[in-house]
Amino acid sequence: MNRIDELFKRKSTGILSVYMTAGYPDLDDTPTVIRELASAGADLIEIGMPFSDPLADGPLLQECNRKALDNGMSLDLLFKQIADIRKTVSIPLILMGYLNPVLNYGFEEFCSRASEIGIDGMILPDLPLDEFEEGYRAICEKYGLHMIFLITPQTSVDRIHKIDALSRGFIYMVSAAATTGARQGFQPEQISYFKRVSEMNLSTPCLIGFGISTSETFKEACKYANGAIIGSAFMKSLSAEGSIAKKVSSFITQIL
Repeated sequence: MNRIDELFKRKSTGILSVYMTAGYPDLDDTPTVIRELASAGADLIEIGMPFSDPLADGPLLQECNRKALDNGMSLDLLFKQIADIRKTVSIPLILMGYLNPVLNYGFEEFCSRASEIGIDGMILPDLPLDEFEEGYRAICEKYGLHMIFLITPQTSVDRIHKIDALSRGFIYMVSAAATTGARQGFQPEQISYFKRVSEMNLSTPCLIGFGISTSETFKEACKYANGAIIGSAFMKSLSAEGSIAKKVSSFITQIL
């Protein structure tokens, strides 16, 4: 069974997924950040693949992408850095990024390498649903990789149901039609959206992302979904002084 499925089978609420940018703050920090997140209590880790034009990301994550690329991060290097990660980390790992670098790498070759080193799923926000269904779904299934799709407050009911049918692992519920970034709580219309999706009784678990930055927003999101995703706030914490172990442990403790 895929580790993502095992996680949701074992834990139905309060799931903490943390996004990190590979190659940040320093080029060789990726395996250390992953290990420290797993040790500190994260349930799932989204490993961001740096891209030069991350349209869905806010200023902070754009800067993290730029720094990681300047550091020399690439898909080949990322795969080499985490080739042995399963010797020490057992929680689900997801690769998150944009379609263009994956296509340049070769979609099937990318999936093969990812599966080989123990990656459980992928999030490619700009991969069209129809193209996935027609051209890439079979490849993902061949290598046992779950493809996670996003929904937003503007996503139609019909499309949500289609995404529910095609998604594997979980659905990424974007909390607002905006770029990533920490925010001060949720607005009434966001809560209404969370309730609306919750009442649809989808067959696929949901995690809420975008704007989750504190223990309060994490717990609020968990009222309406299986858990939540934190990205910008965590990456900001990595830019502070101190060891990675201390920064990661302190951040996770503040959230949980």
